[in-house]
Amino acid sequence: MTTVVFELFEALKKAGVDEETARKAAQAVVGIEDKQQLATRLDLETLRRERAEIKADLIKWNVGTLIVMTGLFTAIVKLL
Repeated sequence: MTTVVFELFEALKKAGVDEETARKAAQAVVGIEDKQQLATRLDLETLRRERAEIKADLIKWNVGTLIVMTGLFTAIVKLL
């Protein structure tokens, strides 16, 4: 539902409606009483940034694990 609210908000802004009016209209259409529930562009950008950071951390962890496993495999092969 948040995506629909954001899309409506953005569409109203592109149509020339000022930000506060667009926010109020989007809230009225979807029935949101609390303004805090309306996702802003900043909210979405923050979520995208956090997701990218988590993805980068997972990639780093996986590469590190592969390096360690390769080293262990090489050591075992040398012992045989």
